[in-house]
Amino acid sequence: DADLVLATTNLDEVNMLCALTAKRLGAKFTIARIRDLAYTDDLPALQKDLNIDAVINPEYATALEISRLLRFPAAANVDTFFRGKVEMLGIRVQEGDPMVGIPLSDLFRRASSLSILFSAAERKGEVIIPNGDFVPRVGDKLYVTGSPKDLSSYLRTLGRDLPGIHSAFLIGGSRIAHYLSKMLLSMGVRVTLVESNEAHCRRLSESLPEALILHGDGTDQELLLSEHFTNNDAFIALTGRDEDNLISALYAQQQGLRKVVAKCNRQNYTGIVRSLGLDSVISPKLITAAQILQVVRGMQNSQGSVMNALYRIADGAAEAMEFTVTASTRHLGTPLRDLSLKPGILVAVVARGGEIIIPEGSTSIQEGDSVILISRDRRLQDLNDIYDEGEHTFSAPGGMS
Repeated sequence: DADLVLATTNLDEVNMLCALTAKRLGAKFTIARIRDLAYTDDLPALQKDLNIDAVINPEYATALEISRLLRFPAAANVDTFFRGKVEMLGIRVQEGDPMVGIPLSDLFRRASSLSILFSAAERKGEVIIPNGDFVPRVGDKLYVTGSPKDLSSYLRTLGRDLPGIHSAFLIGGSRIAHYLSKMLLSMGVRVTLVESNEAHCRRLSESLPEALILHGDGTDQELLLSEHFTNNDAFIALTGRDEDNLISALYAQQQGLRKVVAKCNRQNYTGIVRSLGLDSVISPKLITAAQILQVVRGMQNSQGSVMNALYRIADGAAEAMEFTVTASTRHLGTPLRDLSLKPGILVAVVARGGEIIIPEGSTSIQEGDSVILISRDRRLQDLNDIYDEGEHTFSAPGGMS
């Protein structure tokens, strides 16, 4: 009688069998966690044959997230929408940045030729949906949305358009490291990976012949220095211990590596290391939870607009969602300035055909559009959840007039 069955034991085969059996017994929707590398290539066919509604691979999703970060080394986080046509970057405001002390309305006018939007801001743990009067301060984290090309151009104006990543140093030979190494090698990035288990090192060297696999303790500073790890563009800590990852990453950052990423599932550590300047901390648990939430909300909203993507930002205090507009969406064709939106809601981007639209007051939503929403303190299931039938509250977002 269950609406949803989640199979997440430590054995992929048990999860697949559980999902298959549950479906045959009448469960409406099944999700199986399948992590083994042996199943990766044939996963779509396997999912279809076993009638599993959704498959989740936390390690692959985490590796994909890290590979995005390495494409924008200046960003603390990168979220992707519309099949990569739009991305949202989290950028920490630093001393000397030209945006410090300047209202977003002025910043937008300076970058008016670029299709970007200041979608959200995080200041001392508080999430703000900014308007044109918002003034960035040192230490703020700004979330900027736009096409990859325009975001690169904007980073260039800030002096943050760092050269691409050509070499990466990984510690820990986990599944995440294996997936990530394959992704990086396919991008032409040189990979050095340190793993403490000798037998596992041999297996990695066989499956990743283009990578340099080293047997040793990746948290040992003497080993890191002897292998000249500072000659690499990026350092990624992926051991099984959060503490080792964070300490190693902070050391790599202290040594001046351009991009440093650490895996950490314990959220109480995240705030501490971010206060020390380490922004790119990745949590496989949070990535997996967001994937499951997207599925569950889609089930709850089977008759309304379709949720295509869901990302939790600012440590879960806000969410960024991508919806496809359907005929059931209210107020189609009505200019945004004539609509009343609930507080804490921002319509960030509208995609129509191949066009990416940064919305203004005259912009309207049409059937077939894809829409990115930013929501603070509200857990949306449908595009219709953004409307407030009270007083008109739409204001120009992100500094637009």
